[in-house]
Amino acid sequence: MVAASSKTLVLSGYYGYRNSGDEAVLQSILSALEHEGQAAGMKITPVVLSIDPEWTSRTYGVKSVHRMKLAEVRNAIKNSDGLISGGGSLLQDATGLGSIPYYLGIIKIAQWLGKPTFIYAQGVGPVRRKLFRPFIASVFRRCEYISVRDPESAELVRSMGIRKEAVQVVPDPVMGIVLPEKETVPAGAADSGELPVVGVSVRLWNSERTELAKLAEGLASLSRRVPVHIRFLPFHFPGDDEASRFVMERLGNLAEHGSTVSIAAETEHPYEMLREVSRCRLLVGMRLHSLIYAASQEVPLLGVSYDPKIDQFMGRLGSVPVGTTEELDPRIVASQAERLLLEGGVWRKSHAPKIAELKREARIPAQRIVELLQSKG
Repeated sequence: MVAASSKTLVLSGYYGYRNSGDEAVLQSILSALEHEGQAAGMKITPVVLSIDPEWTSRTYGVKSVHRMKLAEVRNAIKNSDGLISGGGSLLQDATGLGSIPYYLGIIKIAQWLGKPTFIYAQGVGPVRRKLFRPFIASVFRRCEYISVRDPESAELVRSMGIRKEAVQVVPDPVMGIVLPEKETVPAGAADSGELPVVGVSVRLWNSERTELAKLAEGLASLSRRVPVHIRFLPFHFPGDDEASRFVMERLGNLAEHGSTVSIAAETEHPYEMLREVSRCRLLVGMRLHSLIYAASQEVPLLGVSYDPKIDQFMGRLGSVPVGTTEELDPRIVASQAERLLLEGGVWRKSHAPKIAELKREARIPAQRIVELLQSKG
């Protein structure tokens, strides 16, 4: 099909930092826009705002500009047909005071330049400082389309005065990610070894690292019950690598129980980490996107919650976390992990309809954005 039109969209998010989860968000949005654009006879040309534009361009084959060079950002937006903000947890003040002003500022530049702006499956909040709320509301009221990734985000946005019907709840974009066909792995498949692979994604959170020590105790107990290959999957370097090695050091001698342990190297492209997860028989994760990766590949999962977004995602799957960073029982971790290893097929069968539904819904924002661009001619 010959494209009937061509549109350039600037993408704003936490891109170029090589956090596998956020990079997966970018890949998912790029793929969804390309797919929906082609279906509508439209060529979408993305321009990504990145902290490392050379790496982003090389990794994804797209044009990229430095997110902190505002003259370049303004010029990119000026020469575009619109701005997408998201996904990820961009509008929150839990990690510092700079995030909300930055991302709102980028959207505001686009609105000043008369460009349509789209909020793409964002996780909004927490917004603890009330002074930010009217600014978020002011910017959102001028957006052409608003989608958030969970009902809690929608409720927060509505509490700021945004009309209920103006906010669409959709899954995280990464639920729609698909490995290239030549790289697909059967659901629930392990790697080439004989032991079932238990993927583990951890991050630094509590300063005392008590939750990591308890998780190590649970994994060690699991390895005594069932011979497994415990495979650590750091999503963000160097912090996740440090957290992984902290747990590894506390596992004891797994070989005497017929188990092994390893750790994945840093990955460049999110497909590499997605491939790692697809080879697991079970995923135990703190990182939200490790859990989303697992669900998208129909890999049974156990979530350890450090943030409400973990509980929200588990809830969408009809489940709850195995514990939290404040309260984690090693015995429950071991018993639940053993159960899922033995009953993986049952888990996949019961969760397959919901996962399929979430995958379909994950493409809705791209569909709506393409429709809106078409309506503008």
